[in-house]
Amino acid sequence: MSEGSEEYFERIVDTDRLADYLEDELGPAEEYHVEHHQEGHSNETLFVTWGERDLVIRRPPPGEVADNAHDVLREHRVVDALQGTDVPLPPTVLACEDHSVMGSDFYVMERVEGDVLRGGEPERFATPEARRRVGEELVDTLARIHAVDYEAVGLGDLGYPPGFTERQVKRWSEQLTWAFDVTAEEREVPTLYDVMEWLTENVPEGTPTALVHGDYKLDNVMYAPGDDPEVAAVFDWEMSTLGDPLTDLGWMLSYWWDEGDPDPPAATDTLTTNFMTREGYPTRRDLVERYEERTGFTYDEEADRFYRTLAVYKLAGLGEMFFRRYLEGNSDDPMYPRMRDGVPQLAARAQRIIDGEEPL
Repeated sequence: MSEGSEEYFERIVDTDRLADYLEDELGPAEEYHVEHHQEGHSNETLFVTWGERDLVIRRPPPGEVADNAHDVLREHRVVDALQGTDVPLPPTVLACEDHSVMGSDFYVMERVEGDVLRGGEPERFATPEARRRVGEELVDTLARIHAVDYEAVGLGDLGYPPGFTERQVKRWSEQLTWAFDVTAEEREVPTLYDVMEWLTENVPEGTPTALVHGDYKLDNVMYAPGDDPEVAAVFDWEMSTLGDPLTDLGWMLSYWWDEGDPDPPAATDTLTTNFMTREGYPTRRDLVERYEERTGFTYDEEADRFYRTLAVYKLAGLGEMFFRRYLEGNSDDPMYPRMRDGVPQLAARAQRIIDGEEPL
């Protein structure tokens, strides 16, 4: 571990205090080890060995963050409520709001084994049939999330569905503005103001309501071991709420590349990949048709134009918040400084979708 990484590790976890907490809650353990999992780019994830148990801890990043952007106790509440439903999830273990332990809220869950498809596919999925099932499992799991009876599982007060989609545009515009307070001194992204205006003027009416994941995409699910692709767990529920399920679908599709699409923005290659253009993977339209069959919701070309633009706009907002955190010294993630160029590239992509240059 480099000196900078070690310093950052010490900012996000006091291993002695965490050990005391785990011993009080779970009993003593002969083996104890903590590792910083650095694949994610939002909340911090720690892998913890506690005796014979393999655990995962989720906590927000250190430093000032945008309001509600890293609410891990909300995430825990949702994951805990969905235990026993048709949605595949890691088992929850503990939740803690005592900041004397780690300097923030955090929660603990069991570690699930399998593969997250981020930079490519495992060899066991490298056939047309397995690739087709990867996409089908992804969209089927999303449909299961949107079919949850949120009142029955105790999440009826998780959000306020009326006006949700309009508030999404407003909220992410506010997140961008928060980031621009610092990042504008380095460089500006004028295209995002054009996208902001277009989204504000084109919010759809009469949208459906469901439990919304908020960050549903291929690398936020884990596929179980075995040759037949099956989703073992859905992760990263920090943005979940009640609202318009088509925002989830548009977000998922914004990460799903078809053959003939422009290459993903170069500066965001740690966020996006296009291996799903290989033979056998479903197209975006295939995924939409399967989703419509399983949910009864309608998602046409005009809907895609809005929801996928909104998705890329939100990703640009995340990137700009990441860039602010980098400028303020509140992250050691090597991807964050790349957002100097990455966010303008995302803004250009959002404008291309608006202009019909990246259709469904």
